[in-house]
Amino acid sequence: MPTLVAAPATHLLEWLAIPLTQGLGPTKARKLVEHFGSAKAVFHASLTELESTGIQAVSAHSIATGKSAELARDATAGVTVLSGEDLCYPSRLKEIYDPPLVLYVRGNPEVLAQPGIAMVGTRHPTPYGSGMAERLACDLAAQGLVIISGMARGVDTASHRGAIAAKGKTVAVFGTGVDVIYPKENSRLSEQILALGGALISEFAMGMFAAPQNFPIRDRILSGMSVGVLVVEAAEYSGTRITARCALEQNRDVFAVPGNVTNKNSWGPNTLIKRGAKLIATWEDVWEDLAAEVKLALTPPPLPESGGASSASLFPDEGLPPHEQRILNLLQTDEATHIDELVERLETEMSSSEIFAALFELELTGKVRQMPGKNFCEELLNSATSF
Repeated sequence: MPTLVAAPATHLLEWLAIPLTQGLGPTKARKLVEHFGSAKAVFHASLTELESTGIQAVSAHSIATGKSAELARDATAGVTVLSGEDLCYPSRLKEIYDPPLVLYVRGNPEVLAQPGIAMVGTRHPTPYGSGMAERLACDLAAQGLVIISGMARGVDTASHRGAIAAKGKTVAVFGTGVDVIYPKENSRLSEQILALGGALISEFAMGMFAAPQNFPIRDRILSGMSVGVLVVEAAEYSGTRITARCALEQNRDVFAVPGNVTNKNSWGPNTLIKRGAKLIATWEDVWEDLAAEVKLALTPPPLPESGGASSASLFPDEGLPPHEQRILNLLQTDEATHIDELVERLETEMSSSEIFAALFELELTGKVRQMPGKNFCEELLNSATSF
């Protein structure tokens, strides 16, 4: 197997300088390279030849005078930049209609060449949705699949966390520059991704802020890099529809986790299933649809020596203290219970301080999750529910 190496710096600067040129978007930049045959040829063209392609005069002048190259030099500090000619550039991404000319990468660029699955969904999932995303990501990462998602709140964040729990690899595709963590509360999550050999990637230049129009643009990268797209929860007008549509256009498999038909977040996956998406309840449902060559290429991460994430058990945890076990029996994975309801139901069995202490211990051990408004639900990864 060839060693994955980045292209020479001068070569990268040529590729990088074109999309950074004022007045050139991704599509015009790609067409300019196609017209001249290579990025190098673009910078050897005269001002007249550049203007004859129909690009704006300011764009042609920036390239001809070297201003674009200066911008590129300033934009490469602290990151790896991949062009479509680099071995680390995702091979599947090259197959789509409009692959990015360059990718900015923080972390391990070699992980981009490994088989991965995109996991997407709503920014406002139910406890069931976030739990399923985390559980499936954990199980799939444990099989060696790279988990690809967008670092957004909700399902994206849960998917990255699931991969981290399995000590697996995960890639976050940003709608900002790779030096701009969005949302900010995921700064710690981004550090964990990098520490485990994953990567943060973007086609947008360093320093790019979270412009709303950038996120639909990056969705084609999520699906384009992957062997398939797994939708967990998404409302009717969710941006997840864009990723699912990109997957279909790119001839990628589409998987979906079914949801409660009375919940608006179930509209997306349930509709996809009606239209032919594969129904997913466990990681095995995804695994059996993977191509043979993909399965052979997967290398499961080493099992943690101790304290690793456990998969769901069919039997209750027998080692819990009585108070904690009693509270756990009252909680559900798909519906949050308010603290006042717990106090009311357990008032004859334990005091409120004992309930608070037991909930605190259950949170610390990852068996219970606290939701906004002092609501609690059982953590799906540790639940006794079978599917």
